[in-house]
Amino acid sequence: MIDTRPETEVAILVGLINEDQDEKQAKEYLDELEFLADTAGAEVKKQFLQRLAMPHPVTFVGSGKLEEISEYVKAHEIDTVIFDDELSPIQLRNLERSLECKVLDRTNLILDIFAKRAQTAHAKTQVELAQYQYLLPRLTRMWTHLERQRGGIGMRGPGEAQIETDRRIILDKISHLKEQLKKIDKQKATQRKNRGKLVRVALVGYTNVGKSTLMNMLSKSEVFAENKLFATLDTTVRKVVVGNLPFLLADTVGFIRKLPHGLVESFKSTLDEVRESDILVHVVDISHSGFEEQIDIVNSTLQEIDAGDKPIIYVFNKIDAFTFVEKEDDDLSETTKANYSLDDWKKSWMARNNTPSLFISALEKTNFDELKDLLYQEIKKIHVTRFPYNDFLYDVSIDSEEE
Repeated sequence: MIDTRPETEVAILVGLINEDQDEKQAKEYLDELEFLADTAGAEVKKQFLQRLAMPHPVTFVGSGKLEEISEYVKAHEIDTVIFDDELSPIQLRNLERSLECKVLDRTNLILDIFAKRAQTAHAKTQVELAQYQYLLPRLTRMWTHLERQRGGIGMRGPGEAQIETDRRIILDKISHLKEQLKKIDKQKATQRKNRGKLVRVALVGYTNVGKSTLMNMLSKSEVFAENKLFATLDTTVRKVVVGNLPFLLADTVGFIRKLPHGLVESFKSTLDEVRESDILVHVVDISHSGFEEQIDIVNSTLQEIDAGDKPIIYVFNKIDAFTFVEKEDDDLSETTKANYSLDDWKKSWMARNNTPSLFISALEKTNFDELKDLLYQEIKKIHVTRFPYNDFLYDVSIDSEEE
């Protein structure tokens, strides 16, 4: 029997250490990029880091580092080189010429994962729009195989004409996709209106923090969840009852650092569920070493989509996977966050900032009853203002998914 499965691409990763990110951060970002590459189906062989004040305008990395990367690519038959920052069209073109293999940046990789994960027409349209917006300024690179593209006397040929033709086609396609999204947005807005005045709760958070697992736990449904980045793209809405209080619970796409602007723009309609919710449940992976930065990234993205002023419940998930380095009594070295126990974190600013917070394990249902109690209390505050006569018989029918 012939194996028709696609061959795994072998890749290396490249990042920079600069004033915006120290060596530890840069390494963490490359580890996240490796997780993205794994999600996309690539096998990462090596990570390259260079200390550089700012990316080289022509080749992103310096000439010496580029030569080192090029030698490794040839010696180990590397298929793809992935850079942790968005590359300009000039950088992309020069790197492909120097390395003689496929070159991707973080944006391109995320777009590829989104394209693979998109299931509904809505998500596919949004991803396609973001892809065309990314492609438009990079069209010249697509035609470098045409010798006449160099320009000059006697060098004007079909390549140059083809680029202009393609640019017009893509601009028309972008315009068409935007119109499609406007129509879909109207349909979504109508769906949301038809749900009546039920309290709406949205799960938000960094990608792969356990939002879909929590959704399944609360709604007793089977929303797709796995240990991959961006397992959820399409907003899923379920009607949930806690005690005698019905409410709508939405699972949304996860955020990530350096989320491509085109994706934020094209997915704003998906994030309407976040903007129009009454309460946000901000799910955090407490076992991740950089969870505080992830909180900041999510909060800044919420501000960007005009949802930063909503009531928030912080749910610190994955306490079953939490680890820390316990200091010995005679250890006089400075205490770092790596030495904080779960109790230390519970007593920290997160538990004292007047924002409701809870530490749970969605996988093992640890503190599940406490979470339901907290949700009940927060939802009730809004519910009683909308239904002052305790009309808990109010019902609404909603599709199992937004699509």
